[in-house]
Amino acid sequence: MSESESGSGSSATLGMEPARAVVLSDLVSYAEGSIVSRTLARTSAGSMSLFAFEVGQQLSEHTAPFDALVQVLDGRVELVIGGEAVVAAAGESVLMPANVPHAVNARQRFKMLLTMLKASAADGGR
Repeated sequence: MSESESGSGSSATLGMEPARAVVLSDLVSYAEGSIVSRTLARTSAGSMSLFAFEVGQQLSEHTAPFDALVQVLDGRVELVIGGEAVVAAAGESVLMPANVPHAVNARQRFKMLLTMLKASAADGGR
C-alpha cells in the first residue's frame, strides 16, 4: 500500500487547503494492482484518510480499538463486519464498530474516506 501526504497545512490537516471546496475522490488516484492511501487529517481525536482500491485488492480481517466510518466515494465495496457481508456503493456510509473484526474486499475498484474516531474519557473511553 502506498501513501502520499501533501499540502502546506499543519500536521493535523495534511493534503487539503483550508477554506477551499474539493471533490474528495479527486484527491486519490487508482494504481493498477494496488491500494493507494492519502491522509487528510490526523489528530489525537482520530484521523481521516482517503483510499483507492483496485479490483481484487483487500485488507484482511482485523480489529481496531475505535469506531471507523467508511464513506464510499466511487464504486462499490464489500465489507465483512463481525462475519456479515455489507455491500456499500458510492454515496453510502457504513459504521464499523470498535473491537469488531472487519475486512475490506474490492470486488470492483472503489474509493473511500475512512474516518477513525478515537474514544476519550469524556465519552466513556470505549
